Amino acid sequence: MRLPLIAAAALLCALPTMTSAHHGWSSYDASKTLTITAPITEIRWANPHGAAAVQYQGKRWEVVLAPILRMEQRGLNADMLKKAKTVTLIGQPRIDGTPEMKIQRILVEGKAYDLLA
Repeated sequence: MRLPLIAAAALLCALPTMTSAHHGWSSYDASKTLTITAPITEIRWANPHGAAAVQYQGKRWEVVLAPILRMEQRGLNADMLKKAKTVTLIGQPRIDGTPEMKIQRILVEGKAYDLLA
């Protein structure tokens, strides 16, 4: 009887950590669309979604991509987003002004890849 109670308590303690580990889309301004053309300085090809960084107008911008499976199904793969490759990113900036954006579309070598569901 004590073991289920301990397990439930442990789960409840971990819940705030798990929910804060991933942000929601409400932190991005859906009323604004930003277009950035810049070289990739960092790429992270991992779930729950890919991410990258670019240097733009003197700031490091964090770039939130789509889930890996979705990008690959649409023809975009990690080899296409190598460091120093210049890409065009179209998406929504964060509401709080942090240099970060959620990507809707990415252009690589002139070809557009839509990342929305």
